[in-house]
Amino acid sequence: MVLNKNTEGLNVPIIEVNGRLYSPSAERNCSTIVKLISKNIPNNGQALEIASGTGQHIIQLGSQLSDITWQPSDVNKDRIKSINSWLSENINQNIKPPCQLDATKEGWSSRHPNQNFILIINLLHLISFKETKILLNEAYKALAPEGLLMIYGPFMRNGKLTSQGDIDFDKKIKENNINCCLLYTSPSPRDATLSRMPSS
Repeated sequence: MVLNKNTEGLNVPIIEVNGRLYSPSAERNCSTIVKLISKNIPNNGQALEIASGTGQHIIQLGSQLSDITWQPSDVNKDRIKSINSWLSENINQNIKPPCQLDATKEGWSSRHPNQNFILIINLLHLISFKETKILLNEAYKALAPEGLLMIYGPFMRNGKLTSQGDIDFDKKIKENNINCCLLYTSPSPRDATLSRMPSS
């Protein structure tokens, strides 16, 4: 995965306090993400968050969606440490210890099967298209029948960048790595869901 390299130079502020990472942008969008997930997630079951980052999202999800067993993950050891630190606030005890997972490598779905819900936040624009295809293929395999994959992040709308902020962000991403850019989606630019249908 080229994620760690690609985030350099994107002006994404991360603050560290006693091993706990804090992202102002993650704090800003957390309530929006939790509300979106609350409307779509199954009533119970197990959920995998891919690339949990600082751990700010997973702690809120665990607190507000207590009937779901959450599995955070990340490829970066410092972020794993941060997630563990945030877990001290998990009052519902429904978040598992984070696992180290590079979701752009083939085969991980066999280690995380039968997921009722898989969540990806702000990742796809930081990895190559080839890696994205592997990730989504493995995520599909990891889903339980009728399981749901939810993707949140910056996307093009109908193949176009719709704000100056997205244009500037896309340019910075491409400057860091020519294989990365904002992805196309329609009609909503900020979220997308894919559902695995029951086997016939």
